Amino acid sequence: METGELNLAPQLWRRNAILFITSQCITLFGSSIVQMAIIWQVALETSSGFWMTILTLSSTIPQMITSFFGGVWADRYPRKRLIILADLGIAIITLFLAIVFILGETSSILPLLVVVSALRSIGSGIQTPAVSAVIPQIVPAKQLIRYNGINSSMMSIVQFAAPAAAGAVLALGAFHWILLLDVATAIVGITILSFVSISKKRSENESSKSFFIDMKAGIRYVIGDKLVKRLLLNYGAFIFLSVPSSFLTVLMIERTFGDNYLYLTINEMAGFAGMVLGGIVLGALGGFKERTKTLFFGLICFGVFSFALGFSYTFLLFAVFMFLLCFFIPVVQSSTTTLLQEHVPEEKQGRVFGLLGVMYSGFMPLGTALFGPLADVVKIQWLVIICGVMIICLGLIRFIRADLSQ
Repeated sequence: METGELNLAPQLWRRNAILFITSQCITLFGSSIVQMAIIWQVALETSSGFWMTILTLSSTIPQMITSFFGGVWADRYPRKRLIILADLGIAIITLFLAIVFILGETSSILPLLVVVSALRSIGSGIQTPAVSAVIPQIVPAKQLIRYNGINSSMMSIVQFAAPAAAGAVLALGAFHWILLLDVATAIVGITILSFVSISKKRSENESSKSFFIDMKAGIRYVIGDKLVKRLLLNYGAFIFLSVPSSFLTVLMIERTFGDNYLYLTINEMAGFAGMVLGGIVLGALGGFKERTKTLFFGLICFGVFSFALGFSYTFLLFAVFMFLLCFFIPVVQSSTTTLLQEHVPEEKQGRVFGLLGVMYSGFMPLGTALFGPLADVVKIQWLVIICGVMIICLGLIRFIRADLSQ
């Protein structure tokens, strides 16, 4: 069976796809509310930038480190089983933390929250590559771009709803109820996933006894395949350059339009609405017939609206450009994912998506570390404008060359 070629009846693959999306949305919802609650707990306990930095690093660095290892495991072992075990491991860790809170043993809770956050991050690093690699096993190649667009919208909705749900639960009960809710969502997600039929993948590694041989083979493949290498580098560059327009806009609003919670709320709503609608439109229309054109179009449009955002000195215009900018985030992400799913052999997809995860979890904090301090020296508008121009150039260069494998 070649990547994306399924000998399944339409109703069967659609059933599998719906169940898979549902299971992952439920588990993501639980994970998101716990991570949000942990951040709030640390902020309220300490009001310390140091502890917030430690917590941020503990929730991102372990995932970055383990993503490629998780990708190797996704190519060596049954992916469905790997996803279930990772979910189960995260649930057990969360249950342990809930018991600690129920018993009132909170004298050393801050270090424990950091450790739990790091362990949960490791679980995500193991799970995420397997999830991306499973998708071509259950969705036909012609439907991948649509599936990825719809999946992107669903994930955006879940992540947007998580803070509100976390706030509601914390307003009604103690912190441990959030943790128990995550355990419950993990159980529900695992139960739903158990009903998903996933065909056995053909693996070149079934007779391999060495984890590190498989790892080296994956790295050699990425280095040797120009299309895969350039897709990963393009994605890393996009994540890095999108930091000012995606993560520093809160500072831009405060410095340009004033300290106004309504403006901050509208900013978040505009970004959320753009990402959801972008994913829905991509899921409905499927993008251009040539996947690379969809990617280049998304890059260029994101860069154009990032450039325009930097010149926005009325908040209404700012909110409109934020909506349009975020509209093209799922276009870039989904087309990148689809191109990899269509091109990479099934038995290597875990390792490739592990590296894709490294690109996101590595370049995002790297961009924040660079552009965050720069924003105290240079006007944020200039950072947004310059990075927007660079993203436009990235899209135009790739569009002119057209073939990513050349």
